[in-house]
Amino acid sequence: MKILKADPIGMCFGVRRAIETLEKALSGGKTVYAIGSPIHNPQEVERLRAKGLLVVENEETVPEGAVAFIRAHGVAPAVIERLERKGATIIDGTCPFVRVVQTRARELSDAGYHVLILGDEKHPEVAGILGYVRGSATVISSVSAFLNSTIIQKSGRIPKLGLVSQTTQQHRLLAEVAQAAVGRADELRVFNTICHATRERQQAVAELAAKTEGLIVIGGHDSANTAKLCRIARDSGCPAQRIEHAGELDETWLNGKKSIGVAAGASTPDWLIDQSIRAIEEIAGRQGDVSNE
Repeated sequence: MKILKADPIGMCFGVRRAIETLEKALSGGKTVYAIGSPIHNPQEVERLRAKGLLVVENEETVPEGAVAFIRAHGVAPAVIERLERKGATIIDGTCPFVRVVQTRARELSDAGYHVLILGDEKHPEVAGILGYVRGSATVISSVSAFLNSTIIQKSGRIPKLGLVSQTTQQHRLLAEVAQAAVGRADELRVFNTICHATRERQQAVAELAAKTEGLIVIGGHDSANTAKLCRIARDSGCPAQRIEHAGELDETWLNGKKSIGVAAGASTPDWLIDQSIRAIEEIAGRQGDVSNE
């Protein structure tokens, strides 16, 4: 069995930067309170808990004067303000690419645009972006959601519309939404705020899917970008298996395949990828020859 690894694979710049910043804070020996899970990967979170991390649902449960960590997804400005009033030491791990979306949303809002955000309304990154909008905003996840949104149903046309995207969305979908918005707005401004790391990983998966008999995507079950990678592989006609760790590998699924691709979401640490590849090699070793690329 030939095992081919996607390039790039695993942790993106923003997540790696945030985790390194968090680990540095934990090295001081103090408890660090993360506002929400710092990474969409339970195994990595457990590793960080052992170093003194405490994950809380919101800033209200952070004690006065404590150390608070803002994850790569970012938070709304109001969250920062409440932490400052508590005298918390704030360690900001917001991804620079997420910061760009926040800034664009604020600029559009201040310029009088209705802000249209392409993304998952329940995702923490989107919640943070919404916090930067001072005026009106709508979150949509598809073209149909946009066309059926309250603002379209209410007025048909929008005088000023600004479009931004959650950093992990697909470029194809952003282009489709922008095309639909052209016919619905008198004035339209579009910012492509999908980060290059997302684009590169999605492209790597599409290329790998074209030359393998199956693709294994490693990442947290609650990771949106991991789910998209798996979907891209399947849409390309390549069977794909999504796993969180090596223990979830299905040996029967691998049986008989001569080539397997391995990809990982932007929140997947290197050590989990290495563990999974070693497990695949062991399975493949029982089935025949193994070669890596």
